[in-house]
Amino acid sequence: MPSIERTISVSWRHQALFSEKVFSPANPTLKDTLTDDDRVEPRKVFVVVDESLAKARKGFTDEIEGYFAAHASDLNLVAPPMVLEGGERVKNSYFHVSDIHSNLERHGICRHSYMIAIGGGALLDVAGLAAATAHRGVRHVRIPTTTLAQDDSGVGVKNGINAFGKKNFVGTFAPPFAVINDFDLLSSLPDRDKRGGYVEAVKVACIRDREFFENLEKDAEVHMNHIATSGDPFEFGSARPLDFGHWAAHKLEQLSEYKIRHGEAVAIGIALDMIYARKMNYVDAASSERVLRLLETMGYALYANELLHEDSDGNLMVLEGLEEFREHLGGQLTITLLRGIGEGFEVHEVSLPKVIEAIYELKERHHSRGQKVVQAFG
Repeated sequence: MPSIERTISVSWRHQALFSEKVFSPANPTLKDTLTDDDRVEPRKVFVVVDESLAKARKGFTDEIEGYFAAHASDLNLVAPPMVLEGGERVKNSYFHVSDIHSNLERHGICRHSYMIAIGGGALLDVAGLAAATAHRGVRHVRIPTTTLAQDDSGVGVKNGINAFGKKNFVGTFAPPFAVINDFDLLSSLPDRDKRGGYVEAVKVACIRDREFFENLEKDAEVHMNHIATSGDPFEFGSARPLDFGHWAAHKLEQLSEYKIRHGEAVAIGIALDMIYARKMNYVDAASSERVLRLLETMGYALYANELLHEDSDGNLMVLEGLEEFREHLGGQLTITLLRGIGEGFEVHEVSLPKVIEAIYELKERHHSRGQKVVQAFG
């Protein structure tokens, strides 16, 4: 049969900006970002704010409205900021996406307008999904307000919500129009949330840059360069190197009913994969220990009781994460491990007995060091 075939290439501009006090009227960063074209009319903008941030910074929504009032000739804030709950629970229902959709429709936000999401990674995921699916794509600006969001979800191209008991089952790949990191917004974070993003920095260093251990500030550039130049930002293939340590992490979050936060779960997942890689003779003992010690020095607990939760047949439930990971990738299991710091590689099979050995070694490590076990955070 005759056919027509074409290869379509899409080029995306991916910009991350760094500033402080973005909503100070004297700071032009946001205005300049939204007016970077030849249009003369004010740009219509709708804003979504993380509820926890609004509570922690009294008067923050008023500050946002004041900024737009000061730049009314260029920017049109179409409604007071929409305050939406943050945290993983916001991702467990499509209702919040629909709620944003209804506001975008009500206030006439079109593909030449902007939606700004200000908050942690979970809220950015939900708002990003709403922006990507309204009018098949509204210009979306992320202002991440946690260390985890600033070095991980904020600069990525993924949006999504949880469904059917699986993390990020419903979602899109849609790069934001811009990411603006406001370091002042980190000042109100409690210590636990400040620490939450450090592990993603360790992850990137482990798979991409040995020198990262000596210079953590390289992380933002390394992560964005990986997304832009390392082959598969939209995950058309099976490999997902930026999910190093994540197969167990996603399952631990679910098993703990999301009391274990993403960064904390990833720290455990990385530790588990480092011990497993050592047991399989992929990586030397010194490199494995170096990664574990860095995570512990940063304040992470590397064991959670959920690692040993069993189902009715006596099987470790965390191991279900491997099958769910394979399914999420689209068929072939692909796990990123290390040959050395900065040297990631992929495997397609996993030895379950060795994984179980690694789990028990993590348990013993924590008991021998007298460290607090990760369970039911609060």
